[in-house]
Amino acid sequence: MTTFPGFLARWSAAHGGIEPRGPVLAWLRVVFVIVRPLAARRVPPWVLTALSCLCGVAVPLWVLGGLPLVGAVFAVLCALLDGLDGAVAVLTDTATAWGRVLDPLVDRVGDVAFLVALVLAGAPGWLAVGVGTLTLLQESVRASARLPDVGVVSVWERPSRVIVTALGLLGTVVSPALPVATIAVAIAAVLAVVGFVQVVVTVFRRLR
Repeated sequence: MTTFPGFLARWSAAHGGIEPRGPVLAWLRVVFVIVRPLAARRVPPWVLTALSCLCGVAVPLWVLGGLPLVGAVFAVLCALLDGLDGAVAVLTDTATAWGRVLDPLVDRVGDVAFLVALVLAGAPGWLAVGVGTLTLLQESVRASARLPDVGVVSVWERPSRVIVTALGLLGTVVSPALPVATIAVAIAAVLAVVGFVQVVVTVFRRLR
């Protein structure tokens, strides 16, 4: 079985030679502990990707069913599984070209599902559409630039989207009298604008 240093070396090679430090290194330690038994049992990465997609789609369904708290839990599970599939692929040397296409596709499905959940929880649809549009544009610019993801990290990345969604849904349970879902989408809108500008400016400077 691959050791943690070996896992780090493979992870770094798969992410453009980046040397993980600080919070990233701490997160990879946690991921390594979780994925080792999965890798030992040769669980295919696509299984985790599929589970991540199902969890993401389930978020608005739980809200529609009157259980936003469960929806918040599923949003976190979606993000966790999204991080594990790539780690398993690295650890078992099973990364594929199709996997690299499928993973961001599932991420975008989750992004849309999260916004739908917040709308069902009371947020204005027009604002959520604006956030979704900026989110997709940000990812489109990043993909078109063909630059390493770590070189264009903005304030509106996958973790931020999960946190805003989970806290927004949780807030509707804790403070039902307040328009928490609307506040969450408003915060998302600010972060989406800033994130989009960050990515566009960074890509422009690097491509020059």
